[in-house]
Amino acid sequence: MTENLRTSVSSGPVIRTVGLTRHYTRNKSTVEAVRGLDLEVAPGELVAFLGPNGAGKSTTLRMLTTLIAPTSGTAEVAGHDVVRERAAVRRSIGFVGQGNAAAHQQRGRDELMAQARAHGLPRSVARTRVDELLAAFDLADHADRPVSTLSGGQRRRLDVAIGLVQEPPVLFLDEPSTGLDPQHRANLAEQVQRLNREHGTTIVLTTHYLEEADALAGRVIVIDHGQVIADDSAPRLKSALGDLVVLGFGDAGHAVAAAERADRWSGAHVTVTDAEVRIRAAGGRELAPGLVADLAIAGTPAQRVEVVGPTLDDVFLDLTGRSLRDGGAADQMSTDQTEQGDTEGAAA
Repeated sequence: MTENLRTSVSSGPVIRTVGLTRHYTRNKSTVEAVRGLDLEVAPGELVAFLGPNGAGKSTTLRMLTTLIAPTSGTAEVAGHDVVRERAAVRRSIGFVGQGNAAAHQQRGRDELMAQARAHGLPRSVARTRVDELLAAFDLADHADRPVSTLSGGQRRRLDVAIGLVQEPPVLFLDEPSTGLDPQHRANLAEQVQRLNREHGTTIVLTTHYLEEADALAGRVIVIDHGQVIADDSAPRLKSALGDLVVLGFGDAGHAVAAAERADRWSGAHVTVTDAEVRIRAAGGRELAPGLVADLAIAGTPAQRVEVVGPTLDDVFLDLTGRSLRDGGAADQMSTDQTEQGDTEGAAA
């Protein structure tokens, strides 16, 4: 059935949204969690949604996985409408949310086995798959303990294993590595990349970890205040911003003179603070040696030179004027809690 599904969606986007919108009411005010999202994801893509708390990342995933309904707009996953064909969507996807997926009194091995059988795996195949996942996520020694006795990191790894049990053709991961130590975060990245590379699994994940999005995703979608503000590969997003060249001088006069010369660079953004010049420019790493030599010849030699490549956080700062690491703005900080409460209410 999985192979048939992959074939059926291969001719078009596996995920498509048009004007996807979700509003909440909080304290008699309307919160626009997602605003008119237009999105297409091709089969086999590995996409990261990047943005601060309250940006709308988790709300988008909850709509795409049928946990909450859109306020307006449409969305299709694996060729099925998320409102009219909820059951078909759920059969086509795996989902790892932010909350604990396993029952607290259930043993980890039993929970995985139950999930595998529920997805139609024959008992022998299910047993093999469960053993693979327990080994892959370093849970074999803890598999027969009640979930309630596991540590936070162990439970998170079990959550991820549950989401991967049927190797779904479309996989959604909502902050999957939160709470994991660096070793297990790297292991999770390896599992995700293997699914994408070897099985052609379409994967959409949300993350706060810039390095994770940079290393994993072939495509990064930056979301802020419920809207897409950038959509490209991480290397292209960073290349468009350019390198940061920092020059230190003996006095402010030399810094001003250096800034005037640096202004000749096409597209360069130059700032001066006391005796330091900061230049953001595409190809800054290649241009810096020539500028340093020119300044020395002009009698204003730089005493310190530093070139730093751009990060995704720099991209976000350039787009919004604030850092991803700082989190969302004050009026957005409680949106995730509102989203979670709405989800729980719908489930009840």
